[in-house]
Amino acid sequence: MADLVPPRPDSAGARPFEEIVASSPSRRQVVTGGTAALVAFLGFGTSTAHAATPAPTPAGPAPKGLLGFAAVPPATTDTVTVPPGHVVRTLAPWGRPLRSGGPAWLADGGNSSADQARQIGSHHSGLHFFPYDDGPRGSRLGTLVINHEATDATLLHRDGGAAMTREKVDKALAAQGLSVVEVRESGGTWDIVDSPRNARVTGTTPVRFSGPVDSAHPALRTGTAHTGTLGNSAYGVTPWGTYLSCEENVVGYFGTDDPSWRPTRTQKRYGVSASGHGHRWHTVAPRFDLAVNGNEVHRFGWVVEIDPAAPSAPPVKRTALGRFQHVGATVTESAGRVVVYSGDDEVGGYLYKFVGDEAWRQERSRGRDPLDHGTLYVARFEDDGTGRWLPLAHGRGPLKAEHGWRDQADVVLRAREAADALGATPLDRPQQTAVAGDGTVYCALANSPGGGSCGSAGGSGGRGVSPRASNPYGHIVRWREEGADGFRWDVFVLAGDPAHDECVGLDEAGMFGSPKGLWFDADGRLWIQTGISKWDQNRGGSGHENLGNNAVLVADPATGEIRRFLTGPRGAEITGVTATPDRRTLFVNIQHPGERTAAWGTPTPDAPCAVSDWPDHDPQGRPRSATVVVRRADMGVIGPA
Repeated sequence: MADLVPPRPDSAGARPFEEIVASSPSRRQVVTGGTAALVAFLGFGTSTAHAATPAPTPAGPAPKGLLGFAAVPPATTDTVTVPPGHVVRTLAPWGRPLRSGGPAWLADGGNSSADQARQIGSHHSGLHFFPYDDGPRGSRLGTLVINHEATDATLLHRDGGAAMTREKVDKALAAQGLSVVEVRESGGTWDIVDSPRNARVTGTTPVRFSGPVDSAHPALRTGTAHTGTLGNSAYGVTPWGTYLSCEENVVGYFGTDDPSWRPTRTQKRYGVSASGHGHRWHTVAPRFDLAVNGNEVHRFGWVVEIDPAAPSAPPVKRTALGRFQHVGATVTESAGRVVVYSGDDEVGGYLYKFVGDEAWRQERSRGRDPLDHGTLYVARFEDDGTGRWLPLAHGRGPLKAEHGWRDQADVVLRAREAADALGATPLDRPQQTAVAGDGTVYCALANSPGGGSCGSAGGSGGRGVSPRASNPYGHIVRWREEGADGFRWDVFVLAGDPAHDECVGLDEAGMFGSPKGLWFDADGRLWIQTGISKWDQNRGGSGHENLGNNAVLVADPATGEIRRFLTGPRGAEITGVTATPDRRTLFVNIQHPGERTAAWGTPTPDAPCAVSDWPDHDPQGRPRSATVVVRRADMGVIGPA
């Protein structure tokens, strides 16, 4: 979930979301009036809301209710902190071998690309635990699938990224993708076990394409086989037991030194440029040279389906879900049909929904994949608190041949441009969605550049899903579906620090910035993961200095109470939370500890631990992304008292 934010696009005259919020006095009142007003406005219930209560002292009893733990304070320490009565242990750090006989981690960055392909990848992001059965054994044994979103050349290689080589590109490709590992709990301790299921999916793994853009489509032709998945950020899980990995921030790996190359309109819309994001892979690997292999970039930006029970099966890129910077592919059902929500992570990005044509069980019984047959929609938010899902369907509205749209494959390949043409509502970096037990859908909106307060909303200068003219802290918005293509929306919580914005109703126990990850547990708690950028994290004068390191917070949607559960090490984002069925174990992903930050400094090949040395705390080593295990010391269910 790296903060690589392209400029906001134009969207067929669509109004940014904060202008919509600001245009209605009733909606401004709802936002500033707290959760009780939201509940009444949306008809979600009659529960009384209140602000988060101050955290009790560690010596006192944990508070009762859905949030039965003492809030941890904001932290700037280089460690993972959890509430009293809980313990945390590192399970799957970057570089750990998949099997006991695999290549050992070299703390100096000396592992080869071949080593890395047999080790846990880097930059952990989305993750999910697949239990092996529905009984007690399923909470002690299962498969853990972990996304790996990116790499940091300074930490990946002994000499950093100053001199680019093909081996460095190959190692970076091997560090991305996914790790699939069998994990087991024994004697109260979780560990990775040797298993035929342990596998890596990387930037060179053979893949196939399905849906409107199949493997034979001309837009994918480069003269080489289809291989690799990159930028694997958030995720989803299907009812039939597969894992959906989302490709984000992929165009930055491409570039060219050819002075005659010019981006097409579509390439510009997707942020493709000659310089990329400075990786310079194209200088040693023609696959990533835009002037040599212009179609290669079309192979990325999709949702990728992985079967954790069949690790040797090729991953499948499901093109009916559209091509953009997918942050999440949250799956739910409607009348037996599969529904997938996905955000496009850019300033001015859109919110999408895919709905299957038929009940998924019926589709699968006929040998058809439910993710290949359906309609992709994009959201438009209206002034009166309602919204519409606009179909990205060839032949409907402006998406016709006379307007330059060839077929449905063209629509999903250029999903951003199709959404522009329909007048979708630009949002502030839409991230993961989560669906509550009552069907209410929540979406994290990370932020937009600049400062601002809730009193400065309105006008054409406003940006983001916010009543603020700019949205440095982000929001969580929620909605309920109404009818075939409608919904009713509002803001669940306005993130930020009340010391810098009087409209923020959070106290020290629950204030946060840049929500990115959302996940509901079986009891209805909403687990929020944050990703304050390296430019703002802990930096004085940024408006984020009181928020501390990135964190996991837990919300009670019925009351609006939010309480901080975990804080991460310096420089890290918290990018994934999942649990065993008995809810006695949490798996949490810690991404890029020790990356360059404005507050703590810049790591170098000679000083890779300048910002962090977590989790090994080896001054001669380097920081490592990792999956950690959180449990209660009494082995009880996590969450309630």
